[in-house]
Amino acid sequence: MSFFRFVLFLFLAYVAFLFIRIYLGLKRAGRRPRPAPRQVRGEMVKDEICNTYIAREEALTEVRGGVECYFCSEECRRRSKPS
Repeated sequence: MSFFRFVLFLFLAYVAFLFIRIYLGLKRAGRRPRPAPRQVRGEMVKDEICNTYIAREEALTEVRGGVECYFCSEECRRRSKPS
């Protein structure tokens, strides 16, 4: 009977070891550093419709009355057109 208890103890110790290893692995995975925010280089321009600042190279542009207007999206561009 003592041999059976010894084998059972080894089995339970191994299972506990696996759970601890998995728990620590998941805990470490949660501490992974987040990627740095994307750096925008260049000039920032303002969308006058929603007051959002966006990089000039990513903005949608339209010339109205000789003035270049910047938009963050097609929706803002459509909203700016007079009815």
